[in-house]
Amino acid sequence: MYKLIAIDLDGTMLNKYGIITQNTKDVIKKVQEKGIEVIIASGRTINSVKNFSKEINSENYFISGNGAITYDIKNDKILYENVLSKNKAQQVIKICEENSIYYSVYTENGIITKNLNYNTLYYYKENLNKEEKEKTHINIVQDVYNYIEEKDEKILKIMICDNNQLVFKSILKKIKEITDIEILDVSHMSRKLIKQGTEEIALEYFYTEITSKNVDKWNALEMLIEMLNITKDEVITIGDNANDVKMIQNAGLGVAMGESAPYIKEQANIVTESNDNDGVAKILQQYLLNNNVSETT
Repeated sequence: MYKLIAIDLDGTMLNKYGIITQNTKDVIKKVQEKGIEVIIASGRTINSVKNFSKEINSENYFISGNGAITYDIKNDKILYENVLSKNKAQQVIKICEENSIYYSVYTENGIITKNLNYNTLYYYKENLNKEEKEKTHINIVQDVYNYIEEKDEKILKIMICDNNQLVFKSILKKIKEITDIEILDVSHMSRKLIKQGTEEIALEYFYTEITSKNVDKWNALEMLIEMLNITKDEVITIGDNANDVKMIQNAGLGVAMGESAPYIKEQANIVTESNDNDGVAKILQQYLLNNNVSETT
């Protein structure tokens, strides 16, 4: 029997508008009523994941920053961390600044950036529909390098974005010269939709995420698995992107979303429907709530 479900947010639990549908919430509630732990495993900041956890009544744990942080919700404390050092972060920032490429720094408190674009523009638009306490904090500063130097904030990751693939690849080549960091290998564009009045605007860009060495959602999950005294065969993981691959590969049941890139789907035990077709709800219904389905892989 499955005892722990770890679910990604963007492109997975959230639809293209950044919303958890009522159907998904209802199915998750039924799963929780069976005594199964449902947690979020996301690349987002602590506060953002905390708010979404509250939305699905996940009251115990979550993973943020792609595995940089494992958080104990009830005791309001970090259980595990593997954050990016100031020195490594500044090396990445220096390369981005010298090559005029967009970047944003994810810390324990929010996102630091010089202006709104790409991912931060998406979060800004998402914030417009949220109460103040539920918003992703975006801190716009003129000099990110010096801000990092002066502040004592845990750095979860740095996200780098550009809509020109050639420019993006040239920056990646330079960043790969930095030692003791993880560089997320994303081979496809991010595609998100934001609403501008009655109009829908597509945000499309190439991106990567830089973290400390050995940061991964599965590494964070392994610590939780040991702490909860369960086995990996009792775990279901659901995701859609490169930062979900390892947890999809290693869980008892690894699930890829329907809109995932082919190389993500190849790592999964099963592919569900897309995030806009309630793929998370449908796979949980099939494997955990339908009596005629065996809970084995």
